[in-house]
Amino acid sequence: MTEEIFREDAYAKTADASVVAVGEDGIELDRTIFYPLGGGQPGDTGRLTTDDGREVAIADTRKDRASGRHLHIPAEGAPALAVGDHVRMEIDWERRHKLMRMHTLLHLICATVDAEITGCQIGEDKSRIDLNTEGKPDKEDIQAKLDDLVASDLATGAKWISDAELEANPDLIKTMSVMPPMGMGKVRLMEVEGIDLQPCGGTHVARTGEIGRVRVGKIENKGKTNKRINVHLED
Repeated sequence: MTEEIFREDAYAKTADASVVAVGEDGIELDRTIFYPLGGGQPGDTGRLTTDDGREVAIADTRKDRASGRHLHIPAEGAPALAVGDHVRMEIDWERRHKLMRMHTLLHLICATVDAEITGCQIGEDKSRIDLNTEGKPDKEDIQAKLDDLVASDLATGAKWISDAELEANPDLIKTMSVMPPMGMGKVRLMEVEGIDLQPCGGTHVARTGEIGRVRVGKIENKGKTNKRINVHLED
């Protein structure tokens, strides 16, 4: 299996790797800094550069559901790679950092609105989270609380627990539609200091202050007990 560098270091912008498989579905490396599509967060883009100067633009990153293979999708017309090629990986950092800020922001909303998550979609400038709640959340109240949590510059971090520990603590699971991946013996938790703790495999900023200025957009009704909160990065 591919070593997932991004799980331990979301700030790794470049690293070396070797090609272990090449197929119509993508390029597989022995290790990677590219986050694959999942949990509402888009897959990373970037480039792979070989020792002889070939540059392969990566248009998307996916994880095969059946096999778990980590696939780097080359852009159309990119040079071909071969098994054994040594490459220098580089992600599109500006894009990734925005996604990290956004993903962390959605965790702050989870801490602000006491409701289960029914879905989310993370974008570079606009994101949304759907919550299972009958009452319509108050936009101004959410804005004020998010501003305070960002200004508080709280630390974030990941830790691992066993499958058995998660089963014994079901309240940690805040998503209704998607269960956290289990069966590997351990589950990754994302924590925002003192306010939020839940299973999450995404990438996040190290402190909430790094999120920057945010704006709460429309709060929409998407069903009797489903409310959608839209949020934007302002810088």
